[in-house]
Amino acid sequence: MRFFVVIAAIASIASAANITVKVGENDGLTYDPTNVTAAAGDIIQFEFVAKNHTVTQSTFADPCQKMTTPTEGVDSGFVPVNGTTFPVWSFTVNNASAPLWFYCAQTGHCAKGMVFAINPTANKSFAAFQVIIAAALATASNSTSSSSASGSGTSITTSAGASAATARASASASSSTAANGATTMGHNSVILVAALAIGGVLL
Repeated sequence: MRFFVVIAAIASIASAANITVKVGENDGLTYDPTNVTAAAGDIIQFEFVAKNHTVTQSTFADPCQKMTTPTEGVDSGFVPVNGTTFPVWSFTVNNASAPLWFYCAQTGHCAKGMVFAINPTANKSFAAFQVIIAAALATASNSTSSSSASGSGTSITTSAGASAATARASASASSSTAANGATTMGHNSVILVAALAIGGVLL
């Protein structure tokens, strides 16, 4: 029985896919591709090719805010690119039963659409994720304009993340209590996978 389990684990590791996503290609505020389909055990490998970006896990409801509950979301931290060496940061997908959502935490980048998704669904699509950001930004812009027009001389800018409550209704978003669904592999140019991380229901 133990022999069978070991063979099954080795087979799972061998069949796991490496999915490469380029971050900041052509000096753009992009992840390329913007969304991918992955199975449990697959490794999502982010290759940082320009500037200084992050891959930070959020939720569908709050696209530009780091996920902190019920567990801490995965986060590459800021990864600057200098010269011709392209840093790589990876994580393993633990569970493919629901989508995972990500954004760049560099100031203003999420607001400009630098977001990424794993396994978006018909109910929680990548397009709907983008709509939440756009609606939040529109709310923030209207809030700023109204404040400036009040005559107080003070302009209040609301962040996209803080305005996401309004955007949620526009995109018919729903949230659920779940684990972050990913295991960090770290900043490495070469990734060695020794075992699969199993478990968690995703946001």
